[in-house]
Amino acid sequence: MAAVKIGGTLVGDEYPCFVIAEIGINHNGDVGIAKSLIDLAKVAGCNAVKFQKRTPELCVPLAQRDKMRDTPWGYIPYMEYRQRIEFGESEYREIRAYCRERNILWFASCWDTEAADFMERFDVPCYKIASASLTEDGLLRHIRAKGRPILLSTGMSTLEQIDHAIEVLGKEDLILLHCVSTYPANYDELNLRVIATLRRRYSVPVGYSGHETGLPSSVAAVTVGACMVERHITLDRSMWGSDQAASLAPNGLIRLVRDIRLVEMAMGDGVKRVFEREKPMIARLRRQD
Repeated sequence: MAAVKIGGTLVGDEYPCFVIAEIGINHNGDVGIAKSLIDLAKVAGCNAVKFQKRTPELCVPLAQRDKMRDTPWGYIPYMEYRQRIEFGESEYREIRAYCRERNILWFASCWDTEAADFMERFDVPCYKIASASLTEDGLLRHIRAKGRPILLSTGMSTLEQIDHAIEVLGKEDLILLHCVSTYPANYDELNLRVIATLRRRYSVPVGYSGHETGLPSSVAAVTVGACMVERHITLDRSMWGSDQAASLAPNGLIRLVRDIRLVEMAMGDGVKRVFEREKPMIARLRRQD
């Protein structure tokens, strides 16, 4: 299956796993926190960081807008919270400049057409479509019309729904991400064998977007064919926010990338051979007839 180029990096079966550190909204509306998370992703060896972009006036249901909520800004209506946590033009210009300085790619999940149009101003290398948006044909068509690579998460979706989404999007420059939309996900829900199912069914690159705690399953995803791994990150899992508990703290992210690279090295090329470092063991341990 054809590889997909994200920025200047090829993503596919023959290439190293592309690791995305999802900042999402774990910055809590603070550019300083966002920059610290970008630093963490860079130090850990991630390929990219990802944000989330919504237009609150389009995404927040009317019934939820006036509900009060405890937030870092006090006890305020949910709509006000959603507006405060969204970065605007000046913040994303600062983020773009900082990612260029740190030499790391960045992009966003766009939850509505206005958010996608907003992100287009920044010449992002690709777009992410969240699992929740997989059934929104209008949004899928709008993002596809941008002409950029697309990452499509498949959480809480049936194969038939994924079939339809791919009919809408087409397979060109498309990467599917196996995902389970529970936060945090239980290990008995992860079903990593779906990665192979998606690869066989659609013949496009398939990655893994994990919401579980811990590292083993995300590393294991690479061994069953994931060409991309995405995990939420945080400076501290005890920070305020709905995604913090299902995120990797600094040590976890650093270990994740390290273990993915070690596993890739260990997988090898499948050719059985005798290594030079084994030959002395032949002389020492193998009986001669």
